[in-house]
Amino acid sequence: MAADLIIEADGGSRGNPGPAAYGTVVRDAASGHVLVEAAGYLGETTNNVAEYTGLLTGLQLIAERDPGATVEARLDSKLVVEQMSGRWKIKHPAMRELAIAARNALAPEQVIYTWVPRADNAAADALVNECLDAIASGRDGEILRRT
Repeated sequence: MAADLIIEADGGSRGNPGPAAYGTVVRDAASGHVLVEAAGYLGETTNNVAEYTGLLTGLQLIAERDPGATVEARLDSKLVVEQMSGRWKIKHPAMRELAIAARNALAPEQVIYTWVPRADNAAADALVNECLDAIASGRDGEILRRT
């Protein structure tokens, strides 16, 4: 499947669990142009919940923009990639709920999941840290930039 759009999603917590945030970047697959960047603070939760939230947010942004698009979701979380690809079971209740929401955001046949090394997920990771740094300094960490 050739993707129309690419999601680069990440999540992180400072402590696990700890203060957590997600980051997601939506790109045009053909040009690599960034269409949307988003990040948000999740309060105290785990890294894995934050990873799933980054994915879900990216899928929801695409569903709003182009609900018929084919998507490659790139994450540096092998757990999320394997679970969303159906190869690993999802036992954690909060992650199961997020996975169901992700599957409902776009039809499963529209999305392919790809594991990428952390270095190849730098844009999404930078959004996570931008959000967490803002929260730590008393500012609002919510980010939504559309181009």
